Amino acid sequence: MGSDSEVEKTQQKEKERKKMLAIAPIGKPLAGKKLSKKTLKLVRKASEHKCLKRGVKEVVKSIRRGHKGLCVIAGNISPIDVITHVPILCEEAEIPYVYVSSKEDLATAGATKRPTCCVLVLTKPTKGELAIEEQEKMKADYSQIVSDVSELTSSLF
Repeated sequence: MGSDSEVEKTQQKEKERKKMLAIAPIGKPLAGKKLSKKTLKLVRKASEHKCLKRGVKEVVKSIRRGHKGLCVIAGNISPIDVITHVPILCEEAEIPYVYVSSKEDLATAGATKRPTCCVLVLTKPTKGELAIEEQEKMKADYSQIVSDVSELTSSLF
C-alpha cells in the first residue's frame, strides 16, 4: 500500500516538472505555488459572482473599454503570439497581471471545460450588484493578491 502513494507522488512531481518546462519564455511574473493557488481561488470566486472575463478577445475588449481588474494569463500557451500583446495592454492601462503555470487549471477555476489563455478578474460584476458582505470579502481577497503580484513584479525589475 505504501508504494502506491510513493508512485503517485513521483507521477505528480513529474507532471509538475512537465508543466514548468512548458511555460513560455515571456511568462514573467510567474506566480509561485502559493500565489498561484490563491489567484485561482480568486478566479473561481469571481466566476461564481459574474466578475470574470474569459479569453483573449473578451479580456482585450474589456481593457480597451477601461475596465479595471487583475489579469491572469496562462504560461503554457502555444503559439505564444496569441497572448504577447496582452501584458503590454495591461501595462498601458495600469492593470496588474500575473502568469500561472497551466491553461487547464485556469479554465477549471474559471468554470469552463475549454482551456483558457487569460482571464480578467473585475472589481465589480458586469450585471447586477453583489451583497455588501460578499463584495467586501471579494475586494479584500483581490487587494491581497494584487499586493502580492505587485511585490512579485517589483522584485523582477
